[in-house]
Amino acid sequence: MKNNNQAAEILNDLVQINNDRIEGYEKAIHNLKSEDQDLKTLFVSMIDESRKCKMALSNELNVFKSKTEDSSTTSGKLYRAWMDVKAAFTGHDRKSVLENCEFGEDAAQKAYNDAAKDEDLPAHLKTLILEQKSTLRKSHDKIKQLRDQQA
Repeated sequence: MKNNNQAAEILNDLVQINNDRIEGYEKAIHNLKSEDQDLKTLFVSMIDESRKCKMALSNELNVFKSKTEDSSTTSGKLYRAWMDVKAAFTGHDRKSVLENCEFGEDAAQKAYNDAAKDEDLPAHLKTLILEQKSTLRKSHDKIKQLRDQQA
């Protein structure tokens, strides 16, 4: 890569997306009804998934001697605020929670797609990004499947 700072910036963008996922699923768990225990279990596993992704990205950032972001993205903060407003009007029904989660998963997929397209990214980082994207895609598809099952 022409500049290690560029690689570190890409990796930190993905760290922030994973921070968004962690915060988003924690918020979703808080908004679940008691009968949605199955979603709570699923969301906890997705939080763990993002923590693992973040750790792998952080390890690569350490190689660049770059600090790992501990914040979330501005768009993620805006999204969670929008979720709060929407919930105030629509409630916290299962379908709404799943729709909000799917929206967040779409954003994560877009971020990973954008990162994987960088031509100058070293092959080992591109492989890591594509592996994480694939893992997160399975979660996206599970959320979409559950959302589609709602009336």
